[in-house]
Amino acid sequence: MAATRGHLLRNIVLFGRLLRVGSLDVTPTQLRDWVAALELVDLARKRDVKAAARAVLVSRRRDLPWFDKAFELFWQARDPRELEQLELGLLVQRHTERTKRAALQKLALRDGDDGDGDHPDDRDRTARTRLYSAREALRKKDFAELEGDELDEIKRLMATMRWELETRRTRRLRPSRGGHRLDLRRTLRRSLAHGGEMIHLVGRDRKHRRRPLVLICDISGSMEPYSRLLLHFIYAVSHPRSADPGVSKVESFAFGTRLTRLTHELAERDVDRALQAAAHRIEDWGGGTRTGEALREFNYIWSRRLLGQGAAVLIISDGWDRGDIGLLGHEMERLHRSCHRLIWLNPLLGSPDYQPLTRGIVAALPHVDDFLPVHNLASLEQLGDLLAAM
Repeated sequence: MAATRGHLLRNIVLFGRLLRVGSLDVTPTQLRDWVAALELVDLARKRDVKAAARAVLVSRRRDLPWFDKAFELFWQARDPRELEQLELGLLVQRHTERTKRAALQKLALRDGDDGDGDHPDDRDRTARTRLYSAREALRKKDFAELEGDELDEIKRLMATMRWELETRRTRRLRPSRGGHRLDLRRTLRRSLAHGGEMIHLVGRDRKHRRRPLVLICDISGSMEPYSRLLLHFIYAVSHPRSADPGVSKVESFAFGTRLTRLTHELAERDVDRALQAAAHRIEDWGGGTRTGEALREFNYIWSRRLLGQGAAVLIISDGWDRGDIGLLGHEMERLHRSCHRLIWLNPLLGSPDYQPLTRGIVAALPHVDDFLPVHNLASLEQLGDLLAAM
């Protein structure tokens, strides 16, 4: 029975990976709910298993065609080893890239047949097509594979991205025409102009503020290919382009064997000076990883002062850990209860053959609201959409 359950959970994880490749956002919580639903249906009945999966995993009508195709492929491979050999995510990703390349080549040929190939408009269209294709390829290129000019371009694109969290209602009130509460003081003040007659009633409503954001980034040795560029990402989030006075407050931390607050260093307006100051501030760069100890320090020292206004917390780590795994699970549970939303970003999740089997990830996942990749620019854009719609 235990072996059967193990195969079932393994297949469910593989199916979730396949759905995510097709841009269907499936969270660990949804997969856990599907496991619970499968205990109530007959696993031998394909229709019942599919209905349970669709009810739990699909929330948008436009995702149904991809879900149906993915489920048919998933159901055909009954042996777990057969599923692994299929390399489902890699096959779908390659098919998508081939389709996109064919569409771009068709567009370029169609533009070239409209007239003289040497016409300036034709050359401009061809140049724009090539530029678009190059940028699309760069958006999906892994951060660990970037070199030279590509790194500079990615940093520039990061600086142009918008990072704004959803707004939340506060307890403070403000004047509002459509407010549901009467502002008696302002109403009486306006009535003086009409001899004390309260002709115009002034209302009040709750103020809205953007949620605070806390970023905790792993800078240990296993994160070396990503950590420096991810610090650029944290700097970009800390310096939003929006002029909105209600923009989110951002707090930044780094950890390896200890926790280091970087909010003050990254507040510097010049990006190079800010990152240099942050590098000098971090004493355990490229060392081991003790996530549980770092989170315990955050929970005891910083949690109350930073998470009291419905903050969202982003942990950026690959999950490799040399510390106390029991402590990690306990502190993750405590952090999850204290914040509005807990998001774990893993650069390794962008690999088609990745499986969340490391000790740190296994201990953390039960307490995570969203488990997302952070390996390229496209994954950061996906994160931005999630933060804006929380």
